[in-house]
Amino acid sequence: MTGKDGLSSSVVETVAGFTAGVASTLCVHPLDLVKTRLQVDRSSPSRLGNSLRIIREISTHEGGLRAFYRGLAPNLIGNSTSWALYFLCYGSLKDAIRIYRGREDWMLTSSDYFLASSAAGALTSILTNPIWVIKTRMLASGAQSPGAYPSFMSGVRQIYRTDGMRGFYRGLIPSLFGVSHGAFQFMAYERLKVFRSQALHRESSTELHDAMVTKNLGNLDFLVLSGLSKVFAGCVTYPYQVIRSRLQTYEAHILYRGVLDAMGQIWAKEGIAGFYKGLGPNLLRVLPSTWVTFLVYENTKLFMPKLAESV
Repeated sequence: MTGKDGLSSSVVETVAGFTAGVASTLCVHPLDLVKTRLQVDRSSPSRLGNSLRIIREISTHEGGLRAFYRGLAPNLIGNSTSWALYFLCYGSLKDAIRIYRGREDWMLTSSDYFLASSAAGALTSILTNPIWVIKTRMLASGAQSPGAYPSFMSGVRQIYRTDGMRGFYRGLIPSLFGVSHGAFQFMAYERLKVFRSQALHRESSTELHDAMVTKNLGNLDFLVLSGLSKVFAGCVTYPYQVIRSRLQTYEAHILYRGVLDAMGQIWAKEGIAGFYKGLGPNLLRVLPSTWVTFLVYENTKLFMPKLAESV
C-alpha cells in the first residue's frame, strides 16, 4: 500500500522498525548481558541479589565498563534486523487482512492483531535465529573465557565448522514458543491505543481508523500503553526465554537432549523459580527497551511522510 506522500507503507514500517531496533539496543545492552548471564546460570538458586553479583563479577574480572558491551554487534544486528522484518511483515499482514475484509482504513479486531503478530513473529524468528545463537553465546561468557568467540564473524565460522547449519538453529523451538509473547503484546498494545483514542475523542470504534488512532496519541500515551502491554505479555511468556537461552549456550548439546529435557532438568533441580531466573533485570531491561522502541517507531512513522513531502 502507498500513501498520498508516495512512500509505501512497507518502506515506512521497515525503516521505523530498523531505527527503533538500533536505538533500543544501544540503550539497554548492558541489562541484556546481565539477564543472559542469569538465564544460563545453573549453579545458584534464584535470588534478588544475583543481578548485583553478576554486575560486580563482570566489572571486576572482565574489563570494567567495556565488558558490559560484549556481544553488542550481534545484538545490534539481531535487534535492528528483527524489528525491521517484524514491522514489515506485521504491517503487510494487517494490510492484507483489511483488504480481505474490504475495509482498508478501519480498525481490526483483537484476533486479527493476534494472528498478524503471530505470523510476523514466526517468520522473523526463523530468519534471525542464527544471530541470536551467536549473541547468546557471546553474552553468556567473558571475552577471556576458554572457547569464547572474539567477534561475531568468528562465532559464525566456529558454529559452522563444529555443528554445521544445524548449529545456527539451536533454540528455535522455544523461540517459536516466544512468538506468543509478541502476539499478546501487540494485541494488547493495539487495543489499548484504540481505547485511549476513544477516551480522548469520544468516538465509536466504527468511526476510528488506524492512522487516526496513532495521530491522536502523544509520547506519554505511547510510553504508558507500550509498557502495560509489555508487562502483560512478559508475565505470561517469560519461561520460554530461559529455556531458549539454556539451549543456545556453548555446551547445550551435552547438557540437554532437547526442549522437554531442558524443561525437566530445570523443574527437577531449580523448581518453578528456575523458569523465572533473570526476570528482575529482564523487567528492568524490557520496559526501557520497549519505551525506546515504540517511541522511536511511532515517531519515525509519523515523521517519514513529512520528510518525504519536504524533499
